[in-house]
Amino acid sequence: MCLIALAWKARPDLPLVVAANRDEWRERAAQPAHWWPDHPQIYAGRDLQAGGTWMGVTRAGRFAAVTNFRDPAEKRSTARSRGELVTSYLLGDSDPRSFLASLAARAGEYNGFNLILGDGESLWYYGSREGTAREIAPGVHGLSNHLLDEPWPKVVRARIAMDEALKEPDPAPRLFRALADVEGRDEHARALRPLGRRHRAQLKAYVEELLARVNADRRELAA
Repeated sequence: MCLIALAWKARPDLPLVVAANRDEWRERAAQPAHWWPDHPQIYAGRDLQAGGTWMGVTRAGRFAAVTNFRDPAEKRSTARSRGELVTSYLLGDSDPRSFLASLAARAGEYNGFNLILGDGESLWYYGSREGTAREIAPGVHGLSNHLLDEPWPKVVRARIAMDEALKEPDPAPRLFRALADVEGRDEHARALRPLGRRHRAQLKAYVEELLARVNADRRELAA
């Protein structure tokens, strides 16, 4: 499963911190992150099969990332590549809200997806399953192959790891260690089975309460 942990305006000196893993079939060729020769303003990995990307930034501070929404029953071979959503936003000049408003009418052309867009001023999320764009509140968030902040074990661990990493002067080393964590391999199969409604609600409430306390402590220290 793909995984994105992000901290949006959680630290004054680091407005946006992102840690992400991309899970993909090995036979699907891709290039690691680099400045694109044909679009020098984009820094991103590149899918050599469809030509798009799963995550990238621009010199102007635009950011975009996409994950699949896990639903094998809805997978269509005729759907457009979701990587073009990221590329299209990075190449454009629309703000996130406007881009997502125009996307809503054609979201059905793609298999299920989650899309995060930012421009330095705001950060937005659109999930094709929900069908509604919403602004991401400041704080620590996680995304895998379900809805934003869905408390899958992998997402919960990533959010906690991000929060702990932000306590370090340089969060990068700790985040790299978290992304290399192999403990979640056995949980992969369990995560593919949706949690029961009661369990999901309890786990989500616990995580939100924990992060709320941590964010409150951080604001108090900064005051």
